[in-house]
Formats: sequence, C-alpha cells, structure tokens
Amino acid sequence: MKHSKAEILREYGPFADVNQVGGVTYDGRHVWFASGDRLNAFDPDAGELVQTIDVAAHAGTAFDGRYLFQIAENRIQKIDPKTGAVLTTIPAPANGGDSGLAWAEGTLWVGDYRGRKIHQVDPETGAVLRSIESNRFVTGVTWVDGELWHATWEGDESDIRRLEPKSGRVLERLDMPPGLTVSGLESDGGDRLFCGGGNSGKVRAVRRPR
Repeated sequence: MKHSKAEILREYGPFADVNQVGGVTYDGRHVWFASGDRLNAFDPDAGELVQTIDVAAHAGTAFDGRYLFQIAENRIQKIDPKTGAVLTTIPAPANGGDSGLAWAEGTLWVGDYRGRKIHQVDPETGAVLRSIESNRFVTGVTWVDGELWHATWEGDESDIRRLEPKSGRVLERLDMPPGLTVSGLESDGGDRLFCGGGNSGKVRAVRRPR
C-alpha cells in the first residue's frame, strides 16, 4: 500500500451562513456542497458562491451530468440544479446513517458511515446492488479514472484512501493533517480532490496522486 501525507492545494471558505459542510460534488464548472438546509455552489477558481438551493442537504452529494443527488436524513433526493425542484426520492441504504455519495457506472455509490461500507445503489429504486467493506468510518466517496476513493473520519483523524473496488483492499492512503477532517469527497476529474471540511465550514482541495 502506498502511504503519504495529503497535500492541501487550497482552502475555500468559510462561507456566509455555513456552519457545516457535508457532501461535495463537481458539475464540471462549480463545486457543490451540502450545508444542512441548502445546497451551495462555488467557482473553484474565484472561490466565491454562485448559487444556492434551499433543500434539505444533510450528507452526501453527487452529480450525474444533469441532476444533483442529495442525501437528506434517510432518503436520497434527485434535484434539478436549474430550478431547485426535487424530482424523485429513493430510500437511502443505511436508513439515516448514510454519508458520502457518488455517481459512476450509471449507479449511485453511498457511504454507510458507522457500517464501514460503501453500497452500490440503483438510482431508480434504491435497491442495493452490492457492498464494499471498509475498516474505518466512511464519509465521502468518489470515482475518477476507474479508481474508487473514499474518505474516513474517526475520532479526530481523517484520511483519503483508494480501494480495489472488488475486494475493498486499500491500495493507497493519504493522511490529512492533524485536526483536519473530511466529510465529503469529490474529484474534478484531474489532479484535485475536493474535501468537505465538516464543522470548519470549509472545502479543501487536495492533490490526487497520479
């Protein structure tokens, strides 16, 4: 297993009226993050908020190329980012213990925080297609270039790890600096991993090793 310290490229925030950052996703232009009672989008170059949607947004956030998906308590909402309308909802697999959320291979990937698992979920029905075991509390989840990454947060320690998708074996681990925790995780498709900073109210960009 490769093991190194996470390289923080940039910090965004804290943002006005944001006390908690949950899920994080990227739509190709803007970074979206959940902050409890709304979704927020900011420009990662300028670092400024450009849009908000008033909707329950407690944990993981994902983008499928057209719609946003957002964990709210024990459900996953499908949201039109242009209108803010909630189009459909499906049950979340951990029934309220859900954390990270990602879109890949036409399905949703959902972190099960205390269950230490990642569930692959049918986006139409919420049915669990398969589950991957982890040995740490799971927060954010993302796929990039066929690689499955997830964040952990246990006690005051967080890391970001790349898993072998079939076995769940840890291939690579990036340790966050002491006191910096990761709530949500998303890739920009390149060298940046966007990390929700929990109750710091910040989002951090971490370099993805290549």
